[in-house]
Amino acid sequence: MASKSLCFVLLSVLVAYYIYQPLPDNVEEKWKVMLMDATFRSLGHLSTLAEVFGMKHYMDVMMLLTYAEHTEAVSDNNVIVTDESFSGIPVRLYIPKGKSKTPRRSILYIHGGGWCLGSAAMKPYDHLSKQSAHKLNALIVSINYRLAPKFHFPVQFDDVYNVAKYFLQEKVLEKYSVDPNRIAVSGDSAGGNLAAAIAQTLLHDPEVKVKLKIQVLIYPALQALDLNTPSHKENGQMPILSKTLMVRFWSEYFTTDRSLFEAMMFNKHIPSPDAHLYKYVNWSTLLPEYLKKNHVYNLPNNQNTLLVKKYPGLLDVRASPLLAEDEKLTGLPLTYVITCMYDVLRDDGFMYVSRLREAGVQVVHEHYDNTFHGILLMDDWPFDFSIAHQIVDNYLNWLDTNL
Repeated sequence: MASKSLCFVLLSVLVAYYIYQPLPDNVEEKWKVMLMDATFRSLGHLSTLAEVFGMKHYMDVMMLLTYAEHTEAVSDNNVIVTDESFSGIPVRLYIPKGKSKTPRRSILYIHGGGWCLGSAAMKPYDHLSKQSAHKLNALIVSINYRLAPKFHFPVQFDDVYNVAKYFLQEKVLEKYSVDPNRIAVSGDSAGGNLAAAIAQTLLHDPEVKVKLKIQVLIYPALQALDLNTPSHKENGQMPILSKTLMVRFWSEYFTTDRSLFEAMMFNKHIPSPDAHLYKYVNWSTLLPEYLKKNHVYNLPNNQNTLLVKKYPGLLDVRASPLLAEDEKLTGLPLTYVITCMYDVLRDDGFMYVSRLREAGVQVVHEHYDNTFHGILLMDDWPFDFSIAHQIVDNYLNWLDTNL
């Protein structure tokens, strides 16, 4: 009996040690955060083991979370939900029930997941889209683009852009009774990257007559040049999105070649001949002083041009919207940006806010200094965070006022 008790105590200690992670003082509901992070880390460890033993690709195992959260297209008392196809790309439509006296607003929504994971059909995205459709009386077009590692850049961009161009045709907007003057694009994380990229491209596409009114970028990934910003250094071990995982997402977006991941981890993937591009992502000039702290800015020094030649997407503005020239930003729609303090992508959002404002774009920036990446989607069981409800409410209220 004593030996069983001792084993139980030891096992409990080991489990507690695995779950426990030091968190900043101002993070709320710490034990819930730790449990959530431990669950996500466990899936990551399983993915690594499967890859090491040649059983599955890392991202194939990580997709288990996407499959576990899958929901069918089920309508409710307020919203009709259907799975459709726009320009050959699967989309999930959310249409408010009841007739509208005037044409409705609409949001093109792009899910996150590092271009490798996620789906419009995941429970958190389905829930957010239903909320958005009901509260805003808006048609939501949630896009299911193809994923890496099976498909690499620019496939993901092409998918969402083709959906946007198709949807913005006058005949399609008329079919769904959508007001062409009240359309937004919105996305989180990698979806925020794609949202920013298509907003830039649509602005300068002469074939598209209907223009976006709003872009919403929720803790977006916006540049693949400098992966050693202050937020990458400070938040590399924070919940949900570690620096290692974010670099893995970036590298898988372009290739399964492991050498790119290794170079990106040490910020040695962009050669010195392309150093002129760093002016667009120079955090020493674009971040507020309190985020620079004691960090020292150094231009990466790398003479190897092989990776950029093999994977030109590394320098493509469609992959890194922060690389857009100043004149290409002028004229972008009203922009709403959400950033989180304990997020490796925090500085991408801050830098884009600075550049957009310098280009004369109207920007509303909501920064949450007590939370981490991915929080928007954590407003339901089993990881239901009060801060998530606050962020969702603020997001929907802002859209209701401005769209």
